[in-house]
Amino acid sequence: MYEMRLHGRGGQGTVLAATILAAAIVAEEKFAVAIPSFGFERRGAPVAAYVRMDTREIRRMTNIYRPDCICCIDPTVSGSIDIFDGIRPGSTLVQATGKTIDELRRPQTVTTVGLCDAVPIALALFGRAITNTIMLGAFARTTGLVALGSLERALEESEFRDAGLEQNMRALRRGYEETVVHDFSSEAAA
Repeated sequence: MYEMRLHGRGGQGTVLAATILAAAIVAEEKFAVAIPSFGFERRGAPVAAYVRMDTREIRRMTNIYRPDCICCIDPTVSGSIDIFDGIRPGSTLVQATGKTIDELRRPQTVTTVGLCDAVPIALALFGRAITNTIMLGAFARTTGLVALGSLERALEESEFRDAGLEQNMRALRRGYEETVVHDFSSEAAA
């Protein structure tokens, strides 16, 4: 089973991103569940959502405490909470940030990092810092666990099908195209 934890802030669509990701995984004939987590439930507060994927049925519906992947859709949330809490060795980080890999804090257990400067993309496309679909594209590019086409189909079937679909499709593609992936697995093996 592969487990992902998504971090963002209230109002950015973190929970919706987890739902769309799970739908895309299911479309590829795998099993997936998306589990929302709500705390204070106010705009701007840190929010987490969880996605599990497997080749067989998933019965576990709890929060994820030992993720294989962290997808952080907000560049500031790591200043409020420890997004790396419980992360497994050999894990992946998909981060919305304008920082370079050398400026980024990365635990040694993280061996793959995908960086996407998602906020300027969101401001250009939406006029506000809503980065969820951009970071879904970044996730697909970084991990290869879901195809971009599957995410596009899931987006077409989401709540965006009635409004904002074209903008969100562009956001998804730009996230995929503009993500830079760094591989540190040789460092971990040394």
